[in-house]
Amino acid sequence: MRRHPATSLTKRVIDLAGAAALLVLSAPLMGLAAAAIRLESPGHALYRQRRVGRGGEPYEIYKFRTMIVGAEFVGAGMAVNEGDPRITRVGALLRRYSLDELPNLMNVVQGHMSLVGPRPTIQVQVDQYTDRQRRRLEARPGITGWAQVNGRASLPWSERIEMDIWYLDNWSLALDLRILARTAQMVFRGAGLYKGETGGWGR
Repeated sequence: MRRHPATSLTKRVIDLAGAAALLVLSAPLMGLAAAAIRLESPGHALYRQRRVGRGGEPYEIYKFRTMIVGAEFVGAGMAVNEGDPRITRVGALLRRYSLDELPNLMNVVQGHMSLVGPRPTIQVQVDQYTDRQRRRLEARPGITGWAQVNGRASLPWSERIEMDIWYLDNWSLALDLRILARTAQMVFRGAGLYKGETGGWGR
Protein backbone atom coordinates (compact mmCIF):
# COMPACT_ATOMS: atom_id res chain seq x y z
CA MET A 1 0.00 0.00 0.00
CA ARG A 2 2.11 2.87 -1.30
CA ARG A 3 1.04 6.44 -0.75
CA HIS A 4 2.58 9.86 -1.10
CA PRO A 5 3.74 10.98 2.38
CA ALA A 6 1.45 14.02 2.27
CA THR A 7 -1.55 11.79 1.50
CA SER A 8 -0.68 9.45 4.37
CA LEU A 9 -0.47 12.43 6.70
CA THR A 10 -3.86 13.64 5.47
CA LYS A 11 -5.42 10.24 6.21
CA ARG A 12 -3.95 10.27 9.71
CA VAL A 13 -5.19 13.81 10.35
CA ILE A 14 -8.68 12.80 9.20
CA ASP A 15 -8.51 9.75 11.48
CA LEU A 16 -7.53 11.83 14.50
CA ALA A 17 -10.02 14.60 13.89
CA GLY A 18 -12.85 12.22 13.05
CA ALA A 19 -12.22 9.87 15.97
CA ALA A 20 -11.86 12.73 18.47
CA ALA A 21 -15.07 14.37 17.27
CA LEU A 22 -16.99 11.10 17.35
CA LEU A 23 -15.72 10.31 20.85
CA VAL A 24 -17.01 13.65 22.12
CA LEU A 25 -20.36 13.33 20.33
CA SER A 26 -20.91 9.74 21.41
CA ALA A 27 -19.72 10.16 25.01
CA PRO A 28 -23.27 10.27 26.50
CA LEU A 29 -24.30 7.21 24.48
CA MET A 30 -21.14 5.34 25.47
CA GLY A 31 -21.75 6.15 29.13
CA LEU A 32 -25.31 4.85 28.87
CA ALA A 33 -24.15 1.69 27.09
CA ALA A 34 -21.49 1.01 29.74
CA ALA A 35 -24.03 1.43 32.55
CA ALA A 36 -26.55 -0.87 30.84
CA ILE A 37 -23.90 -3.58 30.33
CA ARG A 38 -22.89 -3.49 33.99
CA LEU A 39 -26.51 -3.55 35.17
CA GLU A 40 -27.39 -6.62 33.13
CA SER A 41 -24.39 -8.83 33.80
CA PRO A 42 -21.31 -8.89 36.04
CA GLY A 43 -17.97 -7.91 34.57
CA HIS A 44 -16.30 -4.91 32.99
CA ALA A 45 -18.24 -2.99 30.35
CA LEU A 46 -15.19 -2.86 28.07
CA TYR A 47 -13.84 -5.95 26.37
CA ARG A 48 -10.15 -6.04 25.46
CA GLN A 49 -8.61 -8.52 23.07
CA ARG A 50 -5.19 -8.91 21.48
CA ARG A 51 -5.37 -8.18 17.76
CA VAL A 52 -2.79 -8.00 14.96
CA GLY A 53 -2.16 -4.54 13.54
CA ARG A 54 -0.17 -3.04 10.69
CA GLY A 55 3.00 -4.96 9.92
CA GLY A 56 1.92 -7.79 12.22
CA GLU A 57 2.35 -5.69 15.38
CA PRO A 58 0.00 -6.75 18.20
CA TYR A 59 -2.21 -4.33 20.09
CA GLU A 60 -5.26 -4.43 22.37
CA ILE A 61 -8.59 -3.58 20.79
CA TYR A 62 -11.36 -1.97 22.84
CA LYS A 63 -15.00 -2.92 22.38
CA PHE A 64 -18.11 -2.93 24.51
CA ARG A 65 -18.72 -6.36 26.01
CA THR A 66 -21.76 -7.90 24.34
CA MET A 67 -21.47 -11.43 25.72
CA ILE A 68 -21.15 -13.10 29.08
CA VAL A 69 -17.73 -12.94 30.73
CA GLY A 70 -15.45 -15.69 29.42
CA ALA A 71 -17.65 -16.33 26.36
CA GLU A 72 -14.63 -17.14 24.18
CA PHE A 73 -13.97 -20.22 26.32
CA VAL A 74 -17.45 -21.77 26.09
CA GLY A 75 -19.87 -22.73 23.37
CA ALA A 76 -18.68 -21.91 19.86
CA GLY A 77 -15.57 -20.15 21.13
CA MET A 78 -14.52 -17.29 18.85
CA ALA A 79 -17.34 -17.95 16.37
CA VAL A 80 -20.53 -15.98 16.97
CA ASN A 81 -23.82 -16.88 15.35
CA GLU A 82 -27.15 -15.08 15.31
CA GLY A 83 -29.12 -16.02 18.41
CA ASP A 84 -25.96 -17.12 20.25
CA PRO A 85 -27.07 -17.69 23.88
CA ARG A 86 -23.84 -16.11 25.13
CA ILE A 87 -24.95 -12.69 23.81
CA THR A 88 -26.67 -10.58 26.44
CA ARG A 89 -29.85 -8.61 25.73
CA VAL A 90 -27.96 -5.32 25.89
CA GLY A 91 -25.23 -6.89 23.79
CA ALA A 92 -27.69 -7.88 21.08
CA LEU A 93 -28.92 -4.29 20.86
CA LEU A 94 -25.38 -2.91 20.71
CA ARG A 95 -24.44 -5.40 18.00
CA ARG A 96 -27.57 -4.61 15.96
CA TYR A 97 -26.43 -1.02 15.51
CA SER A 98 -22.66 -1.70 15.71
CA LEU A 99 -22.46 0.41 18.87
CA ASP A 100 -20.16 -2.19 20.43
CA GLU A 101 -17.46 -0.88 18.09
CA LEU A 102 -17.54 2.70 19.42
CA PRO A 103 -14.58 2.11 21.79
CA ASN A 104 -12.52 1.34 18.64
CA LEU A 105 -12.31 5.12 18.33
CA MET A 106 -9.82 5.10 21.21
CA ASN A 107 -7.65 2.72 19.16
CA VAL A 108 -7.78 5.18 16.27
CA VAL A 109 -6.62 8.04 18.50
CA GLN A 110 -3.79 5.85 19.83
CA GLY A 111 -2.65 5.17 16.26
CA HIS A 112 -3.33 1.43 16.25
CA MET A 113 -6.31 1.71 13.93
CA SER A 114 -7.79 3.88 11.20
CA LEU A 115 -11.39 4.85 10.54
CA VAL A 116 -11.20 2.85 7.29
CA GLY A 117 -9.08 -0.21 6.59
CA PRO A 118 -9.16 -4.02 6.79
CA ARG A 119 -10.92 -5.14 9.95
CA PRO A 120 -8.53 -6.18 12.75
CA THR A 121 -7.77 -9.86 13.00
CA ILE A 122 -6.38 -12.28 15.58
CA GLN A 123 -3.08 -14.18 15.47
CA VAL A 124 -4.64 -17.59 14.80
CA GLN A 125 -6.12 -16.17 11.59
CA VAL A 126 -2.86 -14.51 10.55
CA ASP A 127 -1.06 -17.81 11.07
CA GLN A 128 -3.20 -19.26 8.25
CA TYR A 129 -2.48 -16.48 5.76
CA THR A 130 -0.75 -17.14 2.47
CA ASP A 131 1.96 -14.69 1.39
CA ARG A 132 -0.62 -12.85 -0.71
CA GLN A 133 -3.10 -12.66 2.18
CA ARG A 134 -0.43 -11.18 4.44
CA ARG A 135 -0.70 -8.04 2.33
CA ARG A 136 -3.78 -7.36 4.44
CA LEU A 137 -1.38 -6.25 7.17
CA GLU A 138 0.09 -3.42 5.07
CA ALA A 139 -2.43 -0.91 6.45
CA ARG A 140 -3.73 -0.01 9.88
CA PRO A 141 -6.85 -2.04 10.70
CA GLY A 142 -10.05 -0.08 10.28
CA ILE A 143 -13.30 0.37 12.18
CA THR A 144 -14.94 -0.17 8.82
CA GLY A 145 -13.64 -1.22 5.43
CA TRP A 146 -14.40 -2.29 1.88
CA ALA A 147 -15.25 -5.86 2.92
CA GLN A 148 -17.46 -4.50 5.71
CA VAL A 149 -19.69 -2.59 3.31
CA ASN A 150 -19.84 -5.47 0.83
CA GLY A 151 -21.15 -8.29 2.97
CA ARG A 152 -19.33 -8.11 6.29
CA ALA A 153 -19.27 -11.34 8.33
CA SER A 154 -21.63 -13.12 5.91
CA LEU A 155 -18.79 -13.35 3.36
CA PRO A 156 -16.34 -16.28 3.29
CA TRP A 157 -13.07 -15.28 4.94
CA SER A 158 -11.01 -15.69 1.76
CA GLU A 159 -13.39 -13.38 -0.11
CA ARG A 160 -13.14 -10.73 2.60
CA ILE A 161 -9.36 -10.85 2.37
CA GLU A 162 -9.49 -10.38 -1.41
CA MET A 163 -11.70 -7.34 -0.92
CA ASP A 164 -9.21 -5.94 1.57
CA ILE A 165 -6.37 -6.45 -0.90
CA TRP A 166 -8.45 -4.68 -3.58
CA TYR A 167 -8.85 -1.80 -1.15
CA LEU A 168 -5.09 -1.59 -0.64
CA ASP A 169 -4.50 -1.53 -4.39
CA ASN A 170 -7.19 1.08 -5.07
CA TRP A 171 -6.97 3.24 -1.96
CA SER A 172 -7.82 6.93 -2.12
CA LEU A 173 -9.32 9.49 0.24
CA ALA A 174 -12.40 9.52 -2.00
CA LEU A 175 -12.75 5.74 -1.55
CA ASP A 176 -12.48 6.14 2.23
CA LEU A 177 -15.28 8.73 2.19
CA ARG A 178 -17.39 6.43 0.03
CA ILE A 179 -16.88 3.57 2.49
CA LEU A 180 -17.78 5.79 5.46
CA ALA A 181 -21.00 6.88 3.74
CA ARG A 182 -21.96 3.29 2.95
CA THR A 183 -21.11 2.25 6.51
CA ALA A 184 -23.67 4.72 7.89
CA GLN A 185 -26.34 3.17 5.67
CA MET A 186 -25.28 -0.36 6.57
CA VAL A 187 -25.46 0.30 10.32
CA PHE A 188 -29.13 1.20 10.10
CA ARG A 189 -29.90 -1.95 8.08
CA GLY A 190 -27.94 -4.22 10.40
CA ALA A 191 -26.89 -6.42 7.48
CA GLY A 192 -24.09 -8.98 7.60
CA LEU A 193 -23.70 -9.00 11.38
CA TYR A 194 -23.31 -12.78 11.61
CA LYS A 195 -21.54 -15.31 9.45
CA GLY A 196 -24.65 -17.37 8.64
CA GLU A 197 -24.12 -20.32 6.26
CA THR A 198 -21.50 -18.71 4.02
CA GLY A 199 -19.38 -16.62 6.37
CA GLY A 200 -16.63 -17.50 8.78
CA TRP A 201 -12.86 -17.25 8.73
CA GLY A 202 -11.73 -20.81 8.26
CA ARG A 203 -10.42 -21.96 4.87
